[in-house]
Amino acid sequence: MNRVAVIIPAYNAGATIAELIERTSRFVCREGIVVIDDGSCDQTLEMAGRAGAVILRHETNRGKGEALKTGFVYVRNRDYQAVITLDADLQHDPESIPDLVRRADGFSGIIIGTRRRDLKIMPFGRWLSNNLTSAIVSVLAGQTIRDSQSGYRLITTQVLKSVRLESRKYDLESEILIKAKRKGFEIAEVPIETIYAGGRSFINPLADTVRFIRLMWRSLWW
Repeated sequence: MNRVAVIIPAYNAGATIAELIERTSRFVCREGIVVIDDGSCDQTLEMAGRAGAVILRHETNRGKGEALKTGFVYVRNRDYQAVITLDADLQHDPESIPDLVRRADGFSGIIIGTRRRDLKIMPFGRWLSNNLTSAIVSVLAGQTIRDSQSGYRLITTQVLKSVRLESRKYDLESEILIKAKRKGFEIAEVPIETIYAGGRSFINPLADTVRFIRLMWRSLWW
C-alpha cells in the first residue's frame, strides 16, 4: 500500500473531504493521500489540511480533468507504482481500495471500480448517460467497458508516463481509457458499491455532452 497514492480532485467539498480522508487513511498513509483543491470557495482547503492530506491547489476552478492531471504529475514524479482516484463527495467507498490493489498484482493498466447499474439505486439520467457513453467508449477502445464514467479507478504509473492527456473536464476519464487501451495497456474491473448520496453534481449535461462528442471525433485520429 505504501507504493499506491490516492488523489482526490475536490471542488467545494468542505462538508465531506475530512471524512473521506479519515476513511481513506485506514488503507493508505496520509502522505500518500493527495487532495487537489480546484479553486474551491468554501472550507475544502482548510478541512483537507486539518485532516493531514497533501494539498495541491488551483487558484481558480479549472475542471476535474485539470485537477486529475495535476495529481497525475505529482504521482508520476514520485516512487509510486499506481494511483487510485476518488471523488470527494463520499460516493466512492474507500473500503474497496484493497480490492483494487489486490487486482493490480502483476498488472499494468487501468482497473475500473464498476458500479452495479441498478435503476433502484442509480438515477435514470445517470443510468442512461452511463450506458450510452460506455457503449461508445467500448467501441473506440476495442473492449467492453461497462462503467466508463466511474471515477473510482486504479491507474498504474506506466499508463501515466505513456499516455498524453489533453482533456480538461469530465471527458478526460473517457480519453485515458481509449488512449491506454490503444497503447496496449489492460483495462480491468472490480465491482464496487453503488452509492448516490444526493449531493450536488457539477456535471453540466449540455456542455459535457458536447465535450464528449468532440472527444469521440478527435479519437478517430489518435
